[in-house]
Amino acid sequence: MKKEKTVDFHIKWGWHAISRMYNAYAAQFDITMAIGYVLLNIDLDEGTPATKIGPLLGMEPRSLVRMLKNLEERGLIRREVDGNDKRFVRIYLTEAGREKREMARDGVIQFNNLIRENIPLDKLVVFFDVIKDINRLVEEENTKIKSTESEELTLE
Repeated sequence: MKKEKTVDFHIKWGWHAISRMYNAYAAQFDITMAIGYVLLNIDLDEGTPATKIGPLLGMEPRSLVRMLKNLEERGLIRREVDGNDKRFVRIYLTEAGREKREMARDGVIQFNNLIRENIPLDKLVVFFDVIKDINRLVEEENTKIKSTESEELTLE
């Protein structure tokens, strides 16, 4: 099968194009798309537990630790031990982090407005339905694979 006929090729191709566009936009503000995405996922008022950020973004723990360290060194976030449970660390945006978050938010809004102005709503509805089905199928397949791996480990 030619790569252009596979579903994953088009998803990856589209995401890479979006990623390049977001990175070009973010570079104007001395951040990256990844930094913007992290900042957008930190609650403005309550902060966000560090352990919740990784799963929200699909980041591996090591990458997240490195990213948070970088953001803290740049003065975009601060870490505070949770007042209720000392085992947890909450991540808060600094004033500079809030400013960069707003820039990232504006970029996301601009892109979404561009898409909504140029692609009819009925097509977008179908797209959202299809991508939701693809994600469901991927999750089901991941569950099967993990189940098979567990069975194989048990047999050994």
